[in-house]
Amino acid sequence: MTEQAQRTRQRRRGEELEAALLEAAWQELVEAGYAKLTMESVAARAKTGVAVLYRRWPNKDDLVIAAIRHYGTTHFIDVPDTGSLRDDMIAVLSSFSSTRVSFAAAISAVFSGLRASTGLTPAQVREKILADRPPESGRVFARAHERGEIDLDRIPPAILTMPFDLIRHDMLMTYKPIPPERVRAIVDDLFMPLVANSRPG
Repeated sequence: MTEQAQRTRQRRRGEELEAALLEAAWQELVEAGYAKLTMESVAARAKTGVAVLYRRWPNKDDLVIAAIRHYGTTHFIDVPDTGSLRDDMIAVLSSFSSTRVSFAAAISAVFSGLRASTGLTPAQVREKILADRPPESGRVFARAHERGEIDLDRIPPAILTMPFDLIRHDMLMTYKPIPPERVRAIVDDLFMPLVANSRPG
């Protein structure tokens, strides 16, 4: 081991080290794929010993799931305050599409490997690594609630998750960002009418 590598290993501790390991695992997953990723290849990329990985994750599958979850929680989606629920949703869905398309493609490629290795279904893998909708959307709905555009105590949760489910489905089908006209159609033709129908009276 070189002197520089020794200094790097010595400097990293705790959360900083864990983040570096998960970043290395994500990069290995994207570049090499699930089948070729090993604990040894991740350790080599992170310039650390493989025992460091095994102390945190007992096997490759746990490491992969942790790496995907880490990427999703550290790459935030822009949530501007446009002043209306409709425009907020168009903005957040557009940002979700442009920033998460590579994320969706990587996860799709991992599903079959995790299925064969763990027996988990895609839905079970999703439960481990994804929320039903980006956590940033909570701010959109909270602002809309404060403006009186929705009542979070009355609106069915399925209505709130639906736009993100559709965007995620489209990304998994095409591995491409969703066209603006499709985003507007989801918001204007599906989401907003459901929101209107859920209001009292």
